[in-house]
Amino acid sequence: MTPGGDGSTPATSGGLDAGLGADLDLGLAVEVDRALTGDELNTLFHAAWPGHRGTDFGPVFARSLLRVTARRGGRLVGYVNVVGDGGVHAFLLDTTVHPEERRRGLGVTLVRARPGPPAGAARSGCTWTTSPTSPRSTSGAASGPRRPASWT
Repeated sequence: MTPGGDGSTPATSGGLDAGLGADLDLGLAVEVDRALTGDELNTLFHAAWPGHRGTDFGPVFARSLLRVTARRGGRLVGYVNVVGDGGVHAFLLDTTVHPEERRRGLGVTLVRARPGPPAGAARSGCTWTTSPTSPRSTSGAASGPRRPASWT
């Protein structure tokens, strides 16, 4: 799944969709399943979500099939959590981009950075993922129902 064998996949790796990160600034590392601490995630959530309360993310991490992170200069600036239902479906939660990094395509890059079914998902028989966001028209208005994205 990953070229480095350590769980990380840079946005420009052949393991992810071609062209990922093309509109993003250099120096941004988008990786799948890189080590992540609760402190890092709390810092990002405090910046991105007004009123966020410090959380113990241990139980969240334990239930993740995979996590996609983005870091600039070692600082966590983006996050997506992929979780499953224990069956064939997985879905995205907590898609977050630091306010200083918004409006540059990072959120789209994080969502697209699923390199295929993660090992945990494949072992559980998971073959589909859905995003909890509706497709958007060019005007930004919701234009339809949620769309599944196949890993196959």
